Amino acid sequence: MSKPTPPSEIAREVLRQLAARRQLPTPDNYAALYNEIAGTAAAEAFPEKPMKALAAALPRATAEQAKLTRQFEAAVAEKSWNGIKDALLALAAPATNEPLQWSPLIRDLLTQLERNHANLTSSRKRESLEHLLQSTSAPELLHARLQSLLRAWLQGSAAEEFALVEDPAADAAGVASTADAALAPAADLSPVLQSGSPPESASVSSATLNRNLREWFATLLDDSINTLLTDVPELAAEASQLAREIRHIRPTTDAIDGFTARLKKFSYRLEFLAEDQNELHAALLHLLRLIIENISEVVIDDRLLHGQVETLRELISKPLNLRQLDDVERRMKDVIFKQGMLKKQLTEAQDRLKSMLISFVDRLANLTDETDTFHGKIEICSRKISQAGDIGQISEVLDEVMAATRVMQLNAQRSRDELQEMRRRVSETEKEVERLHAELSQASDMVRIDPLTNVLNRKGMEEAMEREVSRAHRQHGSLCIVVLDIDNFKRLNDTLGHQAGDAALVHLATVIKETLRPQDTVARYGGEEFVLLLPDTPLDESVTAVTRLQRELTRRFFLHNNEKLLITFSAGVAELNGSEPATAAIQRADQAMYLAKRGGKNRVVAA
Repeated sequence: MSKPTPPSEIAREVLRQLAARRQLPTPDNYAALYNEIAGTAAAEAFPEKPMKALAAALPRATAEQAKLTRQFEAAVAEKSWNGIKDALLALAAPATNEPLQWSPLIRDLLTQLERNHANLTSSRKRESLEHLLQSTSAPELLHARLQSLLRAWLQGSAAEEFALVEDPAADAAGVASTADAALAPAADLSPVLQSGSPPESASVSSATLNRNLREWFATLLDDSINTLLTDVPELAAEASQLAREIRHIRPTTDAIDGFTARLKKFSYRLEFLAEDQNELHAALLHLLRLIIENISEVVIDDRLLHGQVETLRELISKPLNLRQLDDVERRMKDVIFKQGMLKKQLTEAQDRLKSMLISFVDRLANLTDETDTFHGKIEICSRKISQAGDIGQISEVLDEVMAATRVMQLNAQRSRDELQEMRRRVSETEKEVERLHAELSQASDMVRIDPLTNVLNRKGMEEAMEREVSRAHRQHGSLCIVVLDIDNFKRLNDTLGHQAGDAALVHLATVIKETLRPQDTVARYGGEEFVLLLPDTPLDESVTAVTRLQRELTRRFFLHNNEKLLITFSAGVAELNGSEPATAAIQRADQAMYLAKRGGKNRVVAA
């Protein structure tokens, strides 16, 4: 029986096939190719976009219809067929709305029509009432506008300026709240009607509020939404057009109905665009995860990339925000710059090593040639000696042998000196290469260092914590965890500025590093909080060490603009108990630190 292919292998093959077929890595292409390679049936897709288009066309003329339409939209968002069915059946059922309360409204209208109001004559009130009656024939909308007319009279506004006669929002909302408002008009207006004066809180006229709301809505479309649509010029132009229309819309039913329809269409197009961008964002993050995993598996010696890969993996494992991205980008730039310089030096050192090896080979070749020449001279001298007839000829041959031997000796000595010098230089270059490799690894670890205080950041602290906890369990030793927080740090920031606050953090980190032992670990936990790891130190000795650190900090004043400032901190100390998780010990130390804060600050409390 064949072993099933792991999903990770299928995913890699999908990416390779997408590249080979030159297809865009969209979710649909990825899913289709994944099902094709895996031999699985594609899941039936939910028709979300057609359903949303249907939701946009559903009626919203009454509060009940608006409510059922919202239920339909929620069911579409949850992809619930039962919810869609219930909402459609409810929409198709006969309407059971309570009747509008016309009698109290007409009575109040007649009362206010005969009453005197500032800046409003009886003829102007009759003209406004006649204009309103001619503007619409829909009962719900007419009821709502008559109520608004009453409020406008009570506030002393001109009849033709009251809000709902000109307000397109009434139609755009489909008078969703008309039925609810109509059930008790007398309860809302009767105290004002009896007194004949507007309420004290009515300081802004309806017409002014209407104009302001239209301008704010237009500004929202023109400035805010338009800025978000720079990559979609068609929608950006539509937003600008809607902004112009809302500023100059005519107070007629047809104009408002047309604007409402265009606004709904624009809203749904925005929603579809947001969904597409979210899907694209998720697909890009998924591809980035695959690339990071592939780098981790392909690179054999990943010491030079370990820090960057871990930082990216941690970054994309949680929701992104701009501050985190800026911080990671700044640290990655520093690491890339330093690694670039070190890589250049490493390449130069490797080139020097290659050059020395080439010189070594050349010198060996020269030495071989010189040896061959010497052997040739010796053979010639040997033949001359065998052919010599007297002692004089032998003496001459011996002189030649001695001269050739001295030359060979000098060449051998020079070659030995050159080889020894070359050996020394090779050894130095190898050490330099090792040093540069170590510095490259350290540069990769820079992403674990807090750039402000130059101590470990939270990621570095977690790795150090894991290392120290494992060592404590392995050696059955003690490990104390300290959480400390600067007292009144927010007041320091607010009074002297953030630069002074940053300088105070640097000062505290410097004092901690210079006071603690070399085997102790200090990390910036977040904001003004620091975490200390004190290995092989019992709880009472750790409390004493932190108290000594407090005294050292009060002795070494923090200077800001040549002014001495006293910085203190509150600390909680917890000892790791047996197999207790490190997070639990940190939480206990954190709670002890808050007890020290409540106890008067500048204290050390043991958990």
